[in-house]
Amino acid sequence: MSVSVPEPLRYADRPEWNDVAPVEQYENVNPLAPIFYTNEYKDATDYFRGIIKTGEKSQRVLQLTEHIIRLNPAHYTAWQYRYETLLAIEANLEDELRLMDELAITYLKTYQVWHHRRLLMLQIRKPAPELVFIARTFQVDPKNYHTWSYRQWLLAYFNDANLWIGELDFVEELLNDDIRNNSAWHHRFFTVWQSGVREGEEDRERVLRRELIYVKQSISLAPNNASAWNYLRGILDHNSIPYQKMITFVQPYTLLLDEQVADLVDLENPPPSKSAHLPCASAIEFLADIYEAEGGNSMLKATELWKSLGNEHDISRKKYWEYRIREGLRAIQT
Repeated sequence: MSVSVPEPLRYADRPEWNDVAPVEQYENVNPLAPIFYTNEYKDATDYFRGIIKTGEKSQRVLQLTEHIIRLNPAHYTAWQYRYETLLAIEANLEDELRLMDELAITYLKTYQVWHHRRLLMLQIRKPAPELVFIARTFQVDPKNYHTWSYRQWLLAYFNDANLWIGELDFVEELLNDDIRNNSAWHHRFFTVWQSGVREGEEDRERVLRRELIYVKQSISLAPNNASAWNYLRGILDHNSIPYQKMITFVQPYTLLLDEQVADLVDLENPPPSKSAHLPCASAIEFLADIYEAEGGNSMLKATELWKSLGNEHDISRKKYWEYRIREGLRAIQT
């Protein structure tokens, strides 16, 4: 037997709201296709518009906006008016942040909740606990764009060396949990190459070697992980290193397992794992890009690789590979 839950008492029936004149959304208008809101939402937003009209900023406004936000977490105006009210009545912003802990996890994919959190942090200016909170949200969804964007904003805006200290270890834990987490790979690039921490030339060379070894080892364990190949490209582009420098590493991943050279030990260029599914489309594309950059007769090698991608290894992008082939052949003829 189901038990019906009564709707909350309408604002129109609350004595403490008698002094507010509600404003309907479609006042003096007869819309062709009106949106049919629930009675609870319509009642709350009518009184919200009445509050905006008078410009009231008070504790009850915070209660009203929280009610509306829980009904519609994407209501941007409710968020903005709530923030202005918090400042106007000098509310405890850290208490507000604790409320946002709940709402952020409940509405992870709602941009407005993260924007509100950012505004609060501009006032509170205590970013370190926020990194701990964000780590908790990643247990719910480790790939949520808004959460990653907020974390990067915190690091970049406050740009405190103490904030960056554990960031590489943090992102490495996430990649250990899921090597295909593209958001974590992107954050690793942000942390290593785009952080506010500046290193000397000698340290930069050490970091470059460390990152190349890390991404190559990741590829060797999961060759068909496009995120790792993109990270490798990102490292090379950022450091102006020609792709050709990677040809020794890449070539084995373009071959079948039974075509691999046996017992080859090269820590700088780890071979594919024995369980790898080869050839790898990302490796074939990478090798084709190497040949294209070399030009001349190597362009024919590139077109053959693009044909193999379009006909066998990456059929979903067949039209794209046909385009690359046409452009490659045109470059040969000119």
